[in-house]
Amino acid sequence: MENKELGIYIHIPFCQHKCDYCDFVSFSNKQEYIENYIEAVKKEISNYFKEKILLETYTVTTIYIGGGTPSYINSKYICEIMEVLENNLKQNPIKLEDMEITIEVNPGTVNKEKLEQFRKAKINRLSIGLQSTNNKILKEIGRIHTFEQFLETYQMAKEVGFDNINVDLMIGLPNQTIEDIKRSLEEVIQLNSTHISVYSLIIEEGTVIAQKIEKHQLQEMDEELERNMYWYVKNTLELNGYTHYEISNFAKEGKESKHNLNCWKQKEYIGIGLSAHSYLNYVRYTNTSEMEQYITRMDNLNGKIVKDILKLSKNKEKTNLEENEKNIEAIYELEEIQDLEDRKKEYMLLGLRKIEGVQISKFKEKYIDNPIFLYRKELEKLVEEKLVIIDGDYIKLTNKGLDLANLVWEEFV
Repeated sequence: MENKELGIYIHIPFCQHKCDYCDFVSFSNKQEYIENYIEAVKKEISNYFKEKILLETYTVTTIYIGGGTPSYINSKYICEIMEVLENNLKQNPIKLEDMEITIEVNPGTVNKEKLEQFRKAKINRLSIGLQSTNNKILKEIGRIHTFEQFLETYQMAKEVGFDNINVDLMIGLPNQTIEDIKRSLEEVIQLNSTHISVYSLIIEEGTVIAQKIEKHQLQEMDEELERNMYWYVKNTLELNGYTHYEISNFAKEGKESKHNLNCWKQKEYIGIGLSAHSYLNYVRYTNTSEMEQYITRMDNLNGKIVKDILKLSKNKEKTNLEENEKNIEAIYELEEIQDLEDRKKEYMLLGLRKIEGVQISKFKEKYIDNPIFLYRKELEKLVEEKLVIIDGDYIKLTNKGLDLANLVWEEFV
């Protein structure tokens, strides 16, 4: 039986400065923890692979180092993490140099030497946070870099050999105009970046930007203008050779993010580090978001996590699970043990993030049931509201559905 695919996500929660819109678990005031945190991350990685059962069951195919700002910390720490991964993945059917390995980078936090160290460590994909080419807007949302620094970072990345680079842009920012979006797209397209992610600003409670809007220091963007920006982005990028493959993501042919695509295809992953989420054997669990607690927990690992997780299933009696759950919860926080119905609904929800939609034949291959029959009430309603269409072998969002995707996903929660 062929091994299942597995992704690894590694969270680096340190930043030089926390952006005003950010609600991720990240810190600009805990630099004194960096060394101990990296040691804890390395222990967590090694603990997973102590158990032969992980690589007997799964093949690791992608690695993603996110944050926070992974490029902010000393490159030696990233190299140490990659070395631990390489040592633990010697029996993995796919070698490090043959898989997609991404690291998030912010302009102003790297130099040529640091990027060269990433390349030597076998990292082969960068995701650079630009957000806007308008320096005034960058300052207003708490970014520490300028557009000129982004260009310098991008050029250095190309010079050291990175040929798979994503650029992050944002729409719906206070004081942003269609002209700003037009200029940002023109600049990024001219660079011939292989991948572009375009995210709408979500104003999260408790963030600096939410407080500024509440105090009328900034004004929230009109929803119709934000949607006009989205469609301008979509049309412009598609006309310039980018495939729109997921609601917020565009790629040159063959350059889609494999790590993220695997998540949207309901493939499994383990999350390493503070607040990182994992999905293994239909079990969702997460690390603590408390720094000191995380470091302490990683000091007390017992090497039995994978076996305990692989035993969990709603098909078994609760009494058989108590000891497994107790062992897991000593280190992680259990969120969900999915039954078959949970998995089917989630497959629909995740699949409808992709522009191609849910492939009916793939659903039947995985779950036997026909989703058209299984979710006939939900689909009848969504088709009637012109939010989805059934197009041959695919169930996918309409243009209206792209604008109102949350209403579609709610049907499968």
